[in-house]
Amino acid sequence: MRPIVFGANDGLVSNLALVMGVAGANAAPGIIVLAGIAGLLAGAFSMGVGEYVSVQSQRELLEYQLSFQRRQLREAPDQERRILADIYRGRGFSEAEAAHFVDRIFADPESATRLLIFEEVGLDERSIGSPLLAGVSSFLAFTLGALVPLVPYLLASGAPAFTASLLVSLGALFVLGLGISGLTRRNALRTAFRQVLLGGIAAAVTFAVGSLIGVRV
Repeated sequence: MRPIVFGANDGLVSNLALVMGVAGANAAPGIIVLAGIAGLLAGAFSMGVGEYVSVQSQRELLEYQLSFQRRQLREAPDQERRILADIYRGRGFSEAEAAHFVDRIFADPESATRLLIFEEVGLDERSIGSPLLAGVSSFLAFTLGALVPLVPYLLASGAPAFTASLLVSLGALFVLGLGISGLTRRNALRTAFRQVLLGGIAAAVTFAVGSLIGVRV
């Protein structure tokens, strides 16, 4: 869900800000559409590639740590036992309980390897996911989000397109905020209005900058 939520949010906010900035400069409708499409494509590929590289790098780090930890278990098993036992004694286990727990875990070297990686480094394969899925999800979510402020300019022009783009985008941010609140279990209206406020600030700033540049040019 993380790449989908962040991708959709980034697509909405970044392309809304881009479209508002170009519109603020009193650019022709075709220029606004061109800028919006360029922003969509550039952002979607950037998000998709970035998410893929990020998750793939985590997986490569995990593979390296697993290989290193397997070697440690072969060469210094007693040291690794002490490390794990110390961790669980620090969490309230008695010495006998920690020793018994470690003995059970070390009966399966692969389980011991993965637990040591989790406890010492904080890496867990279950939380990393697929780099390809993360990249594609982020790409598609960004594309859908970035289309929202652009579609009104594909259907109309001038003030109607500007107003529709702004209102539809802020409405989409509100809906996205409601969706995020369902995942985080936070107050729905507060989360939704936060999304609208942040997106609105980004749009207002870029519109002001675009207007200033348009006047000077």
